[in-house]
Amino acid sequence: MYHGRNTGKGPSTPTQIYQQPPRLLIVQTALPSWADICSNLCEALQNFFSLACSLMGPSRMSLFSLYVVQNQHECILPFVQVKGNFARLQACISELRMFQREGCFRPPGLCLHLAVQDGLQQFKQYSRHVTTGASLSYTSLEITVLTSLPGKEVVKQLEEGLKDTDLVRVRRLQVVEITKGVLEYMDSVSPAEEPSSDESSILGTDIDLQTIDNDVVSMEIFFKAWLHNNGTDQEHIHLLLPSRCFSNISRARDDSMCLKCDLQERLLSPSLLPGTADGSLRMDDPKGDFSTLYQMASQSSASRYKLRVIKALNSNGICESLTYGLPFILRPTSCWQLDWDELETNQQNFHALCHSLLKREWLLLAKGEPLSGGHSLRQPANTFYVIVPSRSPTLLVKAVATRELMLPSPFPLLPENPPDDSLKIVESVLDSLELEPIYNPLQAWSHLYSHLSNTFIKPQDRLHPSWESRALRKAGQLQTNRVRATVAPLPVIPTPGRAPQMPAASKSSSEALFWLSKEEVGEEKEEEYPWGP
Repeated sequence: MYHGRNTGKGPSTPTQIYQQPPRLLIVQTALPSWADICSNLCEALQNFFSLACSLMGPSRMSLFSLYVVQNQHECILPFVQVKGNFARLQACISELRMFQREGCFRPPGLCLHLAVQDGLQQFKQYSRHVTTGASLSYTSLEITVLTSLPGKEVVKQLEEGLKDTDLVRVRRLQVVEITKGVLEYMDSVSPAEEPSSDESSILGTDIDLQTIDNDVVSMEIFFKAWLHNNGTDQEHIHLLLPSRCFSNISRARDDSMCLKCDLQERLLSPSLLPGTADGSLRMDDPKGDFSTLYQMASQSSASRYKLRVIKALNSNGICESLTYGLPFILRPTSCWQLDWDELETNQQNFHALCHSLLKREWLLLAKGEPLSGGHSLRQPANTFYVIVPSRSPTLLVKAVATRELMLPSPFPLLPENPPDDSLKIVESVLDSLELEPIYNPLQAWSHLYSHLSNTFIKPQDRLHPSWESRALRKAGQLQTNRVRATVAPLPVIPTPGRAPQMPAASKSSSEALFWLSKEEVGEEKEEEYPWGP
């Protein structure tokens, strides 16, 4: 997936550890390819928001808004808080499903950049409205445009349409081209050179371009990246190594080498979701989740949390039963406060470490150095970690048991020669199993999405059927806890031969509407797991 640059400034606070900036999603429903994309996109959005709205702990997403661009731009979901608003998000996705799927292709014209301008204008108004009583965590907006048209041409259209627009409040503007079996319909559009599906580039001025496949799994993975903490205000953690152990890495002043790293989750903890196997456990139970380390690393400003390497281990020198909790990933930091030379040197040293460990077939044993608790006389306990290299420029870190945690395990050795009858029976059973070279989690599902979606359904909160809701909205009669905010909508460019139609976010009184919060399987895809067998 794409790891783009972020331009957000300002120090982060501990309460913002997970939270991402407000997001505006603009879906360009170009005909006739929209018919091939609609169901996959809506299912991926439904699955993603069932997760995002269910996660306990700090909110990882703040505000979200959705625009649709077909023959004109239309806001079908003004900015809302994600957490606690699954019903509204679900109703919005139902509306998205109802957009026209058949018809002739028309060039998108000027609608796309108008949707960007209108969304940015509404975000500014929302910010002014909210900050009268409370401060927003973020003052900049991330905008994503989903399209089936050639991505480079869409980028050029946006660059031309937005060249005179003030984008100082835009943290990132991204165009995502949905590929596979859709571009063949666009005979009237000259095809642009297609970027690699696993590689993104930055074209023009601050507009990122990425491609994803037209299937539910690919779209889910794209949206789930919104749950990551990709802030670049500071590095998360320092990995300290004795420089004398690595001859190809220069010595530091204190005879140790410091690699500045960012943390990233590998998995979502089941304990953060209701109704899962670990759902009955308290969030603060010492289950070994890395959230405590993650919070300590993020709360440290003057002194970063440190992992100090103390020993090397053979790659087969640790029993899996001694590791516990969820793993996390270290990667070279992309902190904007470091100069380019330091960033480049840090990245090169990180890559050299990965290469050296793979060549030697080594693991590293590291000890966490917790932050000082002031003048307390109690010395905090250390946590030990095993660091596993990978074929990607990342390191996998897992907590490992210490002497104090061990329980006696008086297991005898396995007998060398089991009875022949038992051996034949068991081997016959094993021979009937299908053998897979690796475990691919994308081919295993637990019906978690449907379970999470059903937890939000209450008999008294049944909404109108989607077709009825759509009809009422078109007639301007849908009233769902909407609060008026005075924002003059942008003018709508009528399509030739068709009567003008006002966006859902505007009324005849030239006011926009804001909603303020009161409160399974896609196409199988293979994924390479660098820490797998």
